[in-house]
Amino acid sequence: MTAFPKVALIGPGAIGTTIAAALFERGRAPMVCGRTAHSALVLRTDEGEIVVPGPVHTDPMAIAAPFDLVFVAVKTTQTEAIAPWLTALCSPDTVVCVLQNGVEQRQQFAPLTGGATVLPSVVWFPAQRDADASVWLRATPRLTLPDLPGAERVQQALAGTRCAVDLAADFTTVAWRKLLQNAVAGLMVLTGRRAGMFAREDITALGLAYLRECLQVARAEGPP
Repeated sequence: MTAFPKVALIGPGAIGTTIAAALFERGRAPMVCGRTAHSALVLRTDEGEIVVPGPVHTDPMAIAAPFDLVFVAVKTTQTEAIAPWLTALCSPDTVVCVLQNGVEQRQQFAPLTGGATVLPSVVWFPAQRDADASVWLRATPRLTLPDLPGAERVQQALAGTRCAVDLAADFTTVAWRKLLQNAVAGLMVLTGRRAGMFAREDITALGLAYLRECLQVARAEGPP
């Protein structure tokens, strides 16, 4: 491998654009793959704009060789749809870093990645995609990875960028904790309200009951 791994990224949404911009700032622009051939990706921060030149690649058949590191930044429901990209971009020597919060990334991606190392992550990205497809980043992005083989390649790729990378010895606990946070945040999405809604006693009680139920599932699931 070269000094920095050869990187591809699938899914230029809020998370994917943040990763692409972080790499581009350091002269390590990844190959960006997606459904729409955007001419550029735009990340907006309090410091200004970062414009990542395109185009976004849309044809997996045009990939000539596998990559060292593939970031996957699509929703869980889109996993099967990106199978052609994973086939084209991956080899047994590839590390696939799945930028999805959850606890089943390895099981979901192992059959699609041609023997590549599948590395789950916990994503702490205060990023939001706007109507014009630009992304607004409100604070420092961070990834938490399991302290396992393959993590060092992600650390190497993102070293010195605006995206911090932490390693967790007990990754399962971190992943479940984030999943529970997202579950409660879903109540705000359903109601179209902000966090102030939890000042109501009935909403607080509902949220706590929901968390207790999720926690029962987490404890029943146990370590992998």
